[in-house]
Amino acid sequence: MNQTTNSILMIRPVAFRMNEQTAVNNYYQKVLDNLLPATVNAKAQDEFDAFVTKLRAVGVNVIVVDDTIQPDTPDSIFPNNWISFHETGDVVLYPMFAENRRGERREDVLDILEDNGFVINEIMDYTTAEEDGFYLEGTGSIVLDRENGKAYCALSPRADEELFIEFCEDFEYSPVIFEAFQTVNGERKLIYHTNVMMCVGDTFAVICADCIDDKKERKMVLDSLRGDDKEIILITEAQVNNFAGNMLEVRGADDRRYLVMSSAAHQSLTKKQIAQLEEHVTILSASLDTIEACGGGSARCMMAEIFLPFE
Repeated sequence: MNQTTNSILMIRPVAFRMNEQTAVNNYYQKVLDNLLPATVNAKAQDEFDAFVTKLRAVGVNVIVVDDTIQPDTPDSIFPNNWISFHETGDVVLYPMFAENRRGERREDVLDILEDNGFVINEIMDYTTAEEDGFYLEGTGSIVLDRENGKAYCALSPRADEELFIEFCEDFEYSPVIFEAFQTVNGERKLIYHTNVMMCVGDTFAVICADCIDDKKERKMVLDSLRGDDKEIILITEAQVNNFAGNMLEVRGADDRRYLVMSSAAHQSLTKKQIAQLEEHVTILSASLDTIEACGGGSARCMMAEIFLPFE
């Protein structure tokens, strides 16, 4: 299995705003005062378009699908939470915590991918778990080490342990389960998505070990990464707040490897961390300030990696 891909799916927003339904446990979201919703959406669209242009300029195959006005899906810019694509030709649909995010799941996205030459063999649908109040939000909740057959998951209201284990059994991943926390108004609260505090690349891993309060769990996660010969680049909780954990390694032209992140994430890194990363990849960053503030997600969340076979 390859850890990285050259092809990604991105959804261009039409009515992006701060989603009140996700703000209950996504503590990274902020209200941008004095901005009309139309202004917020226009800024998000500008950031989105500039980001896509940067990716395409280095040879990443970006398939852009426009969101629709109906149903109301303010977070549609983050498709990696509802769908994932696998080398087996499997597509996975995930159960979502916020009711207004469930409308993001669109069959026509699959048609568009098939029109682009990708092969879909089977659809694995876990969405009925929503009826029982259990959620697992795609590669937000699950950080995959595809090459080594491991799946990392920080449990939260959006990442149910039993559902995660079921996914791992279905796709033959070894589960690595832990809890990750952030400080909110002096209290330790569960981080809503694993992919804000860790990123697993081909030959390295970026992780905020300080988010894993339980020392045994922290050691287990770091040992697991080291055991697969990943160079571990530690980040701080302050850097996590700047979305430095929300990165994704992709391949551009000539198989060149890029680590994609936001400008805020890039600027939060130290010279030493940048030097460590540049031993492995070329850093590619874009300004996503509006998307990060209102959406509480960043570059990684905007990209659903396509590993499907190609005709």
